[in-house]
Amino acid sequence: MNPPPSTTGRGWLTDRVTVVTGAASGIGAAVVDRFLAEGAEVIAVDHDFDAKRSSSASFRTVAGDVSESATWDTVAAAAQAEFGRLDVLFSNAAAMVAAPAHELDEADWDRQLAVNLKAAYLGLRSCLGLLRASGKGSVVLTSSVHATHGLPGHPAYAASKGGLLALTRQLAVEYGPAVRVNAVVPGPILTQLWDGVDEAARDRSIAGTAAFRFGRPDEVAAAVAFLASDESSYITGSTITVDGGWSAKKDSA
Repeated sequence: MNPPPSTTGRGWLTDRVTVVTGAASGIGAAVVDRFLAEGAEVIAVDHDFDAKRSSSASFRTVAGDVSESATWDTVAAAAQAEFGRLDVLFSNAAAMVAAPAHELDEADWDRQLAVNLKAAYLGLRSCLGLLRASGKGSVVLTSSVHATHGLPGHPAYAASKGGLLALTRQLAVEYGPAVRVNAVVPGPILTQLWDGVDEAARDRSIAGTAAFRFGRPDEVAAAVAFLASDESSYITGSTITVDGGWSAKKDSA
């Protein structure tokens, strides 16, 4: 049985200004909710809020493609104009097209690398000045268990998510101590990505976890909030795996 989702914050991000990408659904939407519960101001970024999650008076929305530098210029300008600072960047937007490498269109490869990996670089580049000025700048990237485990049909997704782990370490070294950079590594989290997956495949994923269930987006959001906050002040260049023991569990020697 799944534990109930957390509905209250701890004040970890009181008065912090935050940016969340991929914010209209799934993990991103859960992080928006958690950041708001923690007392943060939120700038939520997605390419299509109308189709997924309507905007709210409680947070600012920016519609745009995170793989384009113009979107990030808009995000940084909004943070400066409305709040005069930026404390937290959660780079989470993702694209996935499942196909083996020899069947994957080049355009689909490029799109996944652009949204999943390039966007993290663009976001850091545009927001670095504000994050440095914060004095408590924190960047969190969303990687995946695909970064460390080979699963058929996901070459571009795996490459992009593996690149994010390397980028996490590089950025932490490059910009510390002014800015901390960490990553979360979700496993089988029940989001819209599972909508087209049949029950047999879902059951196999659940059986592959030590928790014997799917994870929830709010459970990833709890880890993100921790990494974004002063509670993790001596953690940088690191990852937190949120996969219900999927990475640890093996059925053969």
